[in-house]
Amino acid sequence: MFVHRTLCSRPALQLYRLFSSKSLPTLTLFTKDPCPLCDEAKELLQPFKHRFVLQQVDISLPENRQWWEKYKWDIPVFHLNGRFVMKHGVDAALLDKLLQDVEKQNL
Repeated sequence: MFVHRTLCSRPALQLYRLFSSKSLPTLTLFTKDPCPLCDEAKELLQPFKHRFVLQQVDISLPENRQWWEKYKWDIPVFHLNGRFVMKHGVDAALLDKLLQDVEKQNL
């Protein structure tokens, strides 16, 4: 019964991710606070959010100094599965194509 209540309280997307045999790609957003362009980019990601796991890296934190040095003038910056894909904003067509490529590889 406890398990039933716990699982029923999770949103459908989380359940899908929990039980899916295929792992979703990781989209990493290099950001800082505040970052209005990053906030805008996150809004543009909403239609795709079921197709990846979003990881955010705050480049202003001391432990992320390497990313600060690399991206301080370019955020938002995005990596897909650890590879650079775009900066300064979201290119929806490019992101859709890249996600389709990853999804085909996972078939």
